[in-house]
Amino acid sequence: MPFDTPSSTTERPHVVIVGAGFAGLEAAKTLRDTPVRVTLVDRNNYHKFQPLLYEVAMAGLEPDDIAHNVRNIFQGNETVHFRLGTVTDVDPVRQQVHLRGSAPLSYDHLILAAGAVSTDFGIPGVEEHAYPLKNVPDAVNLRNRVLRQFERYDRQREAAGEGALTFVIVGGGPTGVEMAGALVELFDTLNDDFAEFDTREQARCILLEMEDYLLPPYERSLQTYTQRVLEGRGVDVRTGTAVERVDTDRVHLQESPPIPTQTLVWAAGVKASPVAGMVGTEQARDGRIVVNPDLSIPEHPTVYAVGDMAAIEGKDGYEPQLAQVAIQSGRHAATQIQRDLRNGTRESFEYWDLGQMATIGRNAAVAELGGGVSFKGVFAWFLWVVIHIAKLVGFRNRLSALVNWAYNYFTYNRSARLILDMVPIADDVPMEVEEVDQQVKERLKTVETQPR
Repeated sequence: MPFDTPSSTTERPHVVIVGAGFAGLEAAKTLRDTPVRVTLVDRNNYHKFQPLLYEVAMAGLEPDDIAHNVRNIFQGNETVHFRLGTVTDVDPVRQQVHLRGSAPLSYDHLILAAGAVSTDFGIPGVEEHAYPLKNVPDAVNLRNRVLRQFERYDRQREAAGEGALTFVIVGGGPTGVEMAGALVELFDTLNDDFAEFDTREQARCILLEMEDYLLPPYERSLQTYTQRVLEGRGVDVRTGTAVERVDTDRVHLQESPPIPTQTLVWAAGVKASPVAGMVGTEQARDGRIVVNPDLSIPEHPTVYAVGDMAAIEGKDGYEPQLAQVAIQSGRHAATQIQRDLRNGTRESFEYWDLGQMATIGRNAAVAELGGGVSFKGVFAWFLWVVIHIAKLVGFRNRLSALVNWAYNYFTYNRSARLILDMVPIADDVPMEVEEVDQQVKERLKTVETQPR
């Protein structure tokens, strides 16, 4: 059934989408040829390809390789308009979204796709001392930190302190595994940069996982393969290990001696964006909004929650917080709005599981495809590269990532080794770097934890 297009653009129903991540972007793309007005709101003016944030953090790619300007994506489209802003409140009764520093946006339909943020599970010291990896500033800040640690050690080794080149990653899921694999490759690259010491001998990467195996959602053979490859490449993998608390210079474990470290990467879990708590409806334990089968919110049929902030019932509990769930749920919510415009019947959301993949580093990856097919090794790694390049937004991003990866692969060189925080270096005050770095991290954390 065709749409009954209003004669004036201003007469069209207004759809507000909060969040320009995978879910929000897919919803906007689905609606761009629909007779509605779409306002896409995000606190950043870019869409980031979150699965490759670790590549920016480990100097494999530049930030603009994995991020694309949202306005450019919809350039020339009269339906979708972008608004840079931070959401401060959602009023589903008055049908308004409140933004900091500007007038509220009234809507006829609302799609909440604000994603997720890191969670510390209440462990003392994590918020103050750990480095999260949820946004581009996080990745750049972590890259600055890692590279500065080597520079500090090179300048004055004794003053650098215990654990200066010990990097601890907490969380043995895909992010932690990929980070660990890339970090030890960075050690190899930096060995040519620092002639005064052997980075591969002095630097350590420790990966902590609370469960008994890495990559908990994967089948056992792939878990075992992943751990074997990482350990063979120099990663100290410790499964069945839980963090008790974190201090500035060490990580305290529940049943093991503390680990001296000045750099802790937190990849242990996420919770729904604070926007989820603004609606005043039922939330799951991790903050996700409990939704109806069609992804609308109970008692508010014109409001949808999708992606990482939606608790979507699946066959084995809630659907996982994966990119494919976000993409499919964003598209589904937009399709239900189109059905409403046609006076049609809404449909329940059904997730089509395409599988999951994780890279361990050069020539090594694991993959589980839909239907129970799984494989590992070089072919899985090649497939992982192809799929991730294909899913990047924009031809320039795909080409740039391909060129950088090809250069890194053939030269064994992670080329994006730039420190961009403009912190002054003073040889007579080596700890100045640590103090200013902490201030930079706190400012970034404040920005990243603001609700959209």
